Amino acid sequence: MNKISPIMLSAIICDRVIFDKITGMPSLINIIQTVNAPAYPIRNVLVFFCELTNGHGRTKTTVRLVNTQNDDKPIFEQSGDVEFTDVQQIVTLAVGLHGVVFPEPGEYRFQLFTEGELLGERRVICRKIPMPGKPEGAGPQS
Repeated sequence: MNKISPIMLSAIICDRVIFDKITGMPSLINIIQTVNAPAYPIRNVLVFFCELTNGHGRTKTTVRLVNTQNDDKPIFEQSGDVEFTDVQQIVTLAVGLHGVVFPEPGEYRFQLFTEGELLGERRVICRKIPMPGKPEGAGPQS
């Protein structure tokens, strides 16, 4: 019998996720679509947050971050299990990436797999931006 895959309802990249102690509801802090940096490689701290439903029992998940400029080479991967007690249940998954290194500007993709099957992905763009300079007319102060 084939395993029925869950459905990914959302996938968001952010700085932090705070779970309320009473309700368990998540608050996402500083949603990220683009990473701007003056130089690469850059080390960053991010959270990949997603919601899943239509799951059946214990399901193996893998979150992978790939570099699309380098043949989708993984730069981060973490696996674990989620437990669905009811197919209507919504399970939240928050995976912290502490110190992940983006080697170069360009497109990267966070991918979510369950039981080896790609459920979905979320893109993040890394851009190289110039360092902020001194305002025009600013000189040494006395």
